[in-house]
Amino acid sequence: MAHRPYVNNFSTISVLNYPIVTGPNRRIYSQHLRGVGVALYHILILAIVQGITEFLPISSSGHLILTSRVLGWPDQGLIIDIAVHVGTLFAVLLYFWRDIWFMLVGLARLFTGRSGPGARLALYIVVATIPVIVAGYFGKDFIGSALRSAEVIAWATLGFGILLWIADKVGMTLRTVEHLSWGGVLFIGLAQVLALIPGTSRSGITMTAARFLGMERPEAARFSMLLSIPTILGAGVLSGYDLYKSGDMALGYDALIAAVLAFLTAIVAIWALMQWLRRSSFTPFVLYRIVLAAGLLYWVYA
Repeated sequence: MAHRPYVNNFSTISVLNYPIVTGPNRRIYSQHLRGVGVALYHILILAIVQGITEFLPISSSGHLILTSRVLGWPDQGLIIDIAVHVGTLFAVLLYFWRDIWFMLVGLARLFTGRSGPGARLALYIVVATIPVIVAGYFGKDFIGSALRSAEVIAWATLGFGILLWIADKVGMTLRTVEHLSWGGVLFIGLAQVLALIPGTSRSGITMTAARFLGMERPEAARFSMLLSIPTILGAGVLSGYDLYKSGDMALGYDALIAAVLAFLTAIVAIWALMQWLRRSSFTPFVLYRIVLAAGLLYWVYA
């Protein structure tokens, strides 16, 4: 996401770089959003960047921060940031609607005392999400200020890109999501905590962990995308409430445009990624991260 020099004036919880304002300052922050003026083409570009990068293992938050910093744009505000994430949420819900329905049916049966694979998959998602929520809450002050520099993004892009390459080379390709153990789920959940560092890539680090566990590449991507749903959904609900309280309909229309465009680009990106991983490896994404990191490091140090 884009840099927010004013966010530290409020009480925030940073969950996978989705800052959520909490406490009595929520109303003040909602009013502050009215003063955020963003050109339409800024919103369009940010939505496209978000839609393309959210589920690819290349760090959407890092790209959004750098897009605004490199181009010198004003901060687009929390609502626009979350709007593009909500757009990507609907994209993953649409693409994986069978998995969503499978989990919902499983949970319904669980409440009647009958367990099954659908309920187990839903519980996997819940368990894997808990570590990052806890880490985001207790580390919000450090994460919100110290880790949002271009230098951190560059090194995280490089280091975790290389780690993805290693995992993709040494990991077996035998297991599916259904083969996951509770220990494996917790391992992926703990790995997701690293995504609090901008440039790491939430999808990238969870796919890396899944590949270390021997999961097939499409299955690693599938679980990673399903794992994105709780975090994006929670941030979107809270920000939607902020939008309702602000009463700023112009901002609401801008947010709608951003969400729709992010949805369209994200659904294409998800389809393309899944098609690619069915027949090839993560190497192109690793090479992209290395080239991007090299450019960023040159920009930072030179």
